[in-house]
Amino acid sequence: MKLHQRTILLTGGTSGLGLEFARQLVALGNTVLVTGRDAAKLAQVQRELPQVHTFQSDVSDPAAIGQLYEQVTTQFPALSILLNNAGEMRKLNLQDPTRNLHDVTRELDTNLAGPIRMVQQFLPHLLAQPTAAVLNVTSGLALVPYPLAPVYGATKAGLRSYTKALRVQLQGTRVRVFELIAPGAKTPLNDAFVGDVREKDLMDPRPLIAQALRAMQRDKEEVYPGIATALRYLSRLAPGLLLRQLSKGVAESLARLRPPAPTTR
Repeated sequence: MKLHQRTILLTGGTSGLGLEFARQLVALGNTVLVTGRDAAKLAQVQRELPQVHTFQSDVSDPAAIGQLYEQVTTQFPALSILLNNAGEMRKLNLQDPTRNLHDVTRELDTNLAGPIRMVQQFLPHLLAQPTAAVLNVTSGLALVPYPLAPVYGATKAGLRSYTKALRVQLQGTRVRVFELIAPGAKTPLNDAFVGDVREKDLMDPRPLIAQALRAMQRDKEEVYPGIATALRYLSRLAPGLLLRQLSKGVAESLARLRPPAPTTR
């Protein structure tokens, strides 16, 4: 897969892995279109990377996806790569009685429904290109549950399953399907987990993204940077042990989130 002089649409490109994707894809000589929800953050990206084109859009909103499609395909008809990176990760106490039903599933709209809808919306356009690709960013937590982030892990496991099915359905077409199984990285996504995750276990985004792009260039459909490789094998060989490791300290961490118990008299 050539990653030079391509037009690439990148969701969630204002920070973390998305911003690093934008930097490296621009450096490779591509036309990069970045989406995000926050206008101020998009403006900052534009200042830092004046070559990129920004679009304020929310992947959790189907109407916004439709509007984005009309804007992007009109202005950039050569669009040939969709990179689904937008995501949200929250520490959730599932015993919290104050969390409402809409809020508890919020990550589903961004992390799972968002990429599925983006692919569905843009796929006809991609199929009409000489060569095209979809890259979905999942997570090492798609391979094993992380009890502190139960909904996030579920969304990434679902996206991984969808990505595999999409790849099968698109066999014989011009659209390649790639998956980045990302390890924990030094990005704002992990800010809520300070004290729960050791900083030394978090990967620098620069080599992580560089490895992902090299894999795409070699037509490697799945890439497991850093500790994601270990998670890949441990999830098969010793899933119970791996889950126990990821469960350490969970009760203490959740206790700090739990609302005070009601007083009785």
